Amino acid sequence: MASAYTTLSRDIEFPKELAAFIDEWKAKPGSLIMILHKIQETFGYIPREAAEKASRITGIPLARIYGVITFYHFFKTTKPGKYKISVCLGTACYLKGGQELINEARSILSLEEDGVTEDGLFSIDPVRCVGCCGLAPVITIGNDVYGKVTKDQLPDIIAKYQTAK
Repeated sequence: MASAYTTLSRDIEFPKELAAFIDEWKAKPGSLIMILHKIQETFGYIPREAAEKASRITGIPLARIYGVITFYHFFKTTKPGKYKISVCLGTACYLKGGQELINEARSILSLEEDGVTEDGLFSIDPVRCVGCCGLAPVITIGNDVYGKVTKDQLPDIIAKYQTAK
């Protein structure tokens, strides 16, 4: 009789590097978070199929895996946009308007919390600190860092990526 876990969704192929990493870590106590970080690093988020496969490989129940994924804000279960806009909410950035930047960017892009634009280009991710406190408030898009950002600058910054498609 087939396990219910094997029929939940299609199987996903893990790249060799990820498969080797899981094989190396699966027997170590407390390895789940390391494995989930590696899965998210590989796919940009943790697809359900990847969580299911990790469960089968490690023997860790899927419910426990999802308990960890949903407990930690860092882990994402939805694919981010091509351009992930990370808005710092560390103390300096928060005090200088970080939350207002998130609200404005969501308004410009017509995004709900944890949403992705219809064209798949943008998602917005509040982050705790990017280490640029002297430039607060800070946003990053990919490897680009923008400091001392105002709400008025956001439309031009976002437009730069819309035209880069």
